Amino acid sequence: MKNLNAFKAFVVGFCALVGFSLISCVDDYEPIPVKLEDVNGNYKARLFTTQGNIKNEKTVDLSVKKDTVIFNDFPVKEIVKTIVTDPVKAEAALTAIGKVKYKLNYTSSLNTTNNVVELNFAPKTLVLQIPVDGVTKNAIVKMAAPQKGFYVGQDWSLRFGIVAEKITVDGVDLTPYEIIKYDFPYCVKN
Repeated sequence: MKNLNAFKAFVVGFCALVGFSLISCVDDYEPIPVKLEDVNGNYKARLFTTQGNIKNEKTVDLSVKKDTVIFNDFPVKEIVKTIVTDPVKAEAALTAIGKVKYKLNYTSSLNTTNNVVELNFAPKTLVLQIPVDGVTKNAIVKMAAPQKGFYVGQDWSLRFGIVAEKITVDGVDLTPYEIIKYDFPYCVKN
């Protein structure tokens, strides 16, 4: 009986000690200050592509070097399917085009208050040669970046978005045209 009472007293004392230790913890989280160079690296990116009511999600790879985001395989499926409306011909054109390289230039600045690197993008036009029915259509896609991008120091992720705001095919603006949004809400370094 004495052993049982001693064990109960020990358990109560241990629980009280654990409870006080949890209460007395002080969260002195001090974030590691982000630097401009922290943006550089290879990323696995979550991409949401939206055109009107149609939304697609996929994972893409990209890399960042100094002042450029580099896509070795930029997703052009929505662009090609907007130009080539026949699904079979669009798939054939996508296969013929293969991987499309695209470089997205930016300037960066530190925001020490929020511990982020702000990225101001200067998108270049995207030029595509789209083979359809034995003819090559020359497509010029005007890209834009309506918002800043961010490299977030808290979780070391890159976040940004761009849009394909206008497509010109063989010198003629594509109309009607609904813009294509490319949102990269979370890109993690490999």
